[in-house]
Amino acid sequence: TGLSTGQRVVTVQKGPLYRVKGSHVMLWCKVSGYQGPAEQNFQWSIYLPSAPEREVQIVSTVDPSFPYAIYTQRVRSRGIYVERVQGDAVLLHITELQDRDAGVYECHTPNTDERYFGSYSAKTNLSVIADTLSASMVPQVLTRAEGEAVELTCEVSKSTTQHTHLSVGWYRLQGAGESHVEEVLTLSKDFVLRPGPSYAQRFLVGDVRLNKVGNTTYKFFLGGVQPSDRGQLYCEAAEWIEDPDETWKDISRKQTGRTSLAVMSQGRDLSVDIAAAESSLSEGDTLQLNCVVGAQKSSSRHFQVLWLLNRVEVARVDPHGVLILEEEYEERAKLGKLRAFKQSNTVYVLTIYEVGLKDNGIYHCSVSEVKAPGDFHSIQTNLSSGIQVAVKPIGYRTRLSVSASTPQVVAGDALTFLCEVQGTTNPVSVRWWHLPPQHLGPRVLVATMEQDGTLSLGSVYRDGGTRGSLRLEKASSGTFTLVIPNTLDESDGGQYGCEVTEWSRGQSWTKERETAVTVSSMALGLHATLRSRIVTVRYGQSFELDCQVSAGYALEKVPVSVGWLFQPSPPTSHYHKLVQVLPNGTMNWGTAQPHFQGKAQLMKAAASFRLHIHNSVAANEGTYQCEVEVWRRNALPQGQPAATTRSNAVGIKVVLPESKLQVATKESTVEIVGGADTTIECRIMFTQNNSQFAVTWYLVRSSADATPLQIVRADYSSVLEYGSEFSLPAQKSRFLSQRVSSNVFWLQILSADSSDEGRYYCVVEEWLWLVDGWYKLGEGTSGRTTLEFKLPEHELQLEKTNHSISVREGKEMTLHCLLQGARLPTTRLSATWFRGEESSHVRPLLTFHHDGTIKYPQDSLAGRLHLRCPATGDFSLMLPSVEESDAGVYFCEVQEWQQQSEGKSWAPRALARSGYTQLTTIPP
Repeated sequence: TGLSTGQRVVTVQKGPLYRVKGSHVMLWCKVSGYQGPAEQNFQWSIYLPSAPEREVQIVSTVDPSFPYAIYTQRVRSRGIYVERVQGDAVLLHITELQDRDAGVYECHTPNTDERYFGSYSAKTNLSVIADTLSASMVPQVLTRAEGEAVELTCEVSKSTTQHTHLSVGWYRLQGAGESHVEEVLTLSKDFVLRPGPSYAQRFLVGDVRLNKVGNTTYKFFLGGVQPSDRGQLYCEAAEWIEDPDETWKDISRKQTGRTSLAVMSQGRDLSVDIAAAESSLSEGDTLQLNCVVGAQKSSSRHFQVLWLLNRVEVARVDPHGVLILEEEYEERAKLGKLRAFKQSNTVYVLTIYEVGLKDNGIYHCSVSEVKAPGDFHSIQTNLSSGIQVAVKPIGYRTRLSVSASTPQVVAGDALTFLCEVQGTTNPVSVRWWHLPPQHLGPRVLVATMEQDGTLSLGSVYRDGGTRGSLRLEKASSGTFTLVIPNTLDESDGGQYGCEVTEWSRGQSWTKERETAVTVSSMALGLHATLRSRIVTVRYGQSFELDCQVSAGYALEKVPVSVGWLFQPSPPTSHYHKLVQVLPNGTMNWGTAQPHFQGKAQLMKAAASFRLHIHNSVAANEGTYQCEVEVWRRNALPQGQPAATTRSNAVGIKVVLPESKLQVATKESTVEIVGGADTTIECRIMFTQNNSQFAVTWYLVRSSADATPLQIVRADYSSVLEYGSEFSLPAQKSRFLSQRVSSNVFWLQILSADSSDEGRYYCVVEEWLWLVDGWYKLGEGTSGRTTLEFKLPEHELQLEKTNHSISVREGKEMTLHCLLQGARLPTTRLSATWFRGEESSHVRPLLTFHHDGTIKYPQDSLAGRLHLRCPATGDFSLMLPSVEESDAGVYFCEVQEWQQQSEGKSWAPRALARSGYTQLTTIPP
């Protein structure tokens, strides 16, 4: 099962490898240390130089849909295929290497292991170089007597820039079909002469030799020719390169034309050989056959020669050289398309011009010797061996290849195609067509070039304003280029075909090839990432945002604009545009955040766009994004962009300077006598020199869970704001906030009474002017100052008994407050009624002052509450019509006042509180 406890290792042929265009290339790949089945699967991909990070899938042993469109056709036609050498080793075959096949090849093996351990792919680099090897030898027809010598010259050259070696060898073709090839002598790539097996002995005695003359000339010498040497001799050159694994590989081979050699045997009186200058022809080519007669004293002898095709006579030449043709061939001879003649007494030539398919077959020549011209009785007759002549249809030798300079482009890029016609000198016309991706309709005509160079464009491509002006050019006799300057979108991808029609003698032949290109959207891989080295900055510190942009194409080759967006903190409904940098460098500033314009600096380096903010302020705090727009390469950046992307959001927090504020927190107690003025102090212990302060005074009543009440706030501009409980004019006139020095604040309470008892404290806010406004840096809270009310040593007596009463709603009710005992005649009394609970905040309902005036804290109570004083010391409260909301606990406080001296103010000297009366209301 191929189980192994080792680590999976994939190995591929070591690179870099150099191979010539048009050659058959093989790359090996194997895997070891794997688990699972013995037959492993392999997948081949390529990374093209134009996009070295993008994988392009080629072929797979398991997934027929694996190839990308650019390779689908070549894989289907087995122009590219994988040969399995064994279960864990394969060869990748590229039968005809093209320029676009250069790149980094990756061999990947899908996982069959229980866990991932080891390497699952390996890469190698393949470079495609031009085939510069050439080999040539002048074709000849030679006749040699047995024992004579033959000398041939072969010219071999190369201009490859890589370090390569040459090997040069001579070979002999023999047999009727010229199928048997025998090596005669080879100069190897290591500069060693190596004879073929049949010529080893003759090489040792010096009858087979090879000499190099100059840089490109190789001379072959064959001495003492033998009958076995007859046949066709040719020269073959090979170019070799050493791969990184230290093995040598032949990257190109070239054969020369052939020289026919006939050898007359001394032991046989009459020999016949037939040879063709070229036996593989196309329709319209010229066939030339030579019949060579070998005989001693041939000049004084008489021969008659018959030419046979498939054993049927074509023509004969009598001893006088007179041509006799069969009827079928006589007409062709009259038209000048067939000729047979006697070149010498030993060489006879048959030439057929403009051969057709009917001229296919095996040719022989038969030689008969007669005593004298006109004698019909032959002395002896000999038949040559047969020579196979193959006539292929017109255009058979024509080779057609189509390639795209860049198989994968982005919308807006140009497409350049090359159509190469080789193997013919006949005039051709060229027709280009296009089949878009997933297009089921007919192919779309792109452009046509006629034989005379006349150009015409397909209807879709006549408007030069969209794709630009198409160019169809003939670069050389067999090279045609098509350039589409500006691709629009993905629909310009797909299959492009070159259809070539060859014209010859009124006939035409058409061949076509196609290539695939992919046109990707500008949105392909377009991505923006926003980063900042710091996200929390101090006030006045600078910060920088870096927008890194990537795409599946070269960004520097397309117009790009970058916009910077900002959302203040706290967030609003949308982002504001700060600035947009257009492809030409123009900056468009937004109007929503104008304070950025004088503080922002914009920079660009490659695909990095940076926004630098100098001297940050609080208004710079918020969330930032960058927005990238791209246009097609050959289009002006106007109108809608081809693609847009927006980066992630990065939040920037601007931290204000640290507050140094310290407020005195010592607790204290102040006792006052009724009617006296008092002062509460708030002291700042430490702060910054240039700070301003806002001070807010609070009072907490004596009950345990009482809520702090705001008395008054003086902001950093000394503007006063009183709390709701102290907003009446009488209270505003009694509670005054005052700044005594740079670090001391006072709360003055005028004519304090028992209702002012509680705990007082201040909250100090530190404010600082920072470039664009006032900012609060921090705050501090002082310690509590407890205000206690102290009465003179004198008591008043009020009834302390608690009562509970129930009254029907709408009825009248009277609550009594009666002072008991005697009082001094020089004193005055004041009384206040309260409603509430003992444990909660109580509210005064009305107050009878010692000067006889009555005041209601709430104007709405004046019409519902009445104070009845039928006798001195009786302060009864009457409710004419009880309501449901009147339910609660009621009590009264009576205060005794005495004038300090004549003309002086009145001051309290005693205070008494009554018992509680619980009032419950009954519905009517």
